[in-house]
Amino acid sequence: MKKIVITGAGNGIGKATAKACVEAGYYVIAADKDKAGLRDLQSKIAVHQLETHVADFSRPSVYKEFISRLYGVYNHRALHGLINNAGIYHGKSVNEYSDREIDEIWKVNLKSLVYLSRDFAQQELNAPHTRNIINITSVAGEVGSMDALYGATKAGVIGLTKANAWNFAPRIRVNAVSPALIRNTSIHDRIPEHRRKEYERQEVLKDPIEPEGVADVIMFLLSDHSRHLTGKVIAVDNGAYPR
Repeated sequence: MKKIVITGAGNGIGKATAKACVEAGYYVIAADKDKAGLRDLQSKIAVHQLETHVADFSRPSVYKEFISRLYGVYNHRALHGLINNAGIYHGKSVNEYSDREIDEIWKVNLKSLVYLSRDFAQQELNAPHTRNIINITSVAGEVGSMDALYGATKAGVIGLTKANAWNFAPRIRVNAVSPALIRNTSIHDRIPEHRRKEYERQEVLKDPIEPEGVADVIMFLLSDHSRHLTGKVIAVDNGAYPR
């Protein structure tokens, strides 16, 4: 089975994507600091299709070594894809951030992606078949956010995606998915109510977006159906925020 690494796999989009990957016949390497979320994932997926790793991607010792340990300690000889989904959202003004929180969101939302993507690419640049990196950014990285740190890091993810599409071509394709208001995620409940209502007002398609809807787009990017796409940002936003 082709092996897919998914960070932030313990809930929301990451968990939905892990399930979709397994249904498509992939072997999933799921990483998250959420132990309970990983246990729940284990209860829903057969052991021969899943392995889990408790990993806090705010720690340099984790994100600088995670990929190399998969190839070394865990003896994976090849990985087909990397889905960088782990992220933090506080939903508050930059004036309310502590120094610790600024450092943490920078590391989890952007800096860890630099190392994970680079290390994956170094291992797979000479792979016989195309590999994929898919970064989860946000509409906040495109049109701005009341949470300046979240918006800034997600804008950085878009820049990193486009740059690495050039850096890692032609063997590795790098694309991003840009979700808007996604229900049933940990982030959704942190968005201030007045902001949620404004996001909903701008949606021109009224079928609420669930994590599974984002997973569908990720699966498209993993597949050969998207073989001509790299460096792209695909919005999953019910047609909101024309741009």
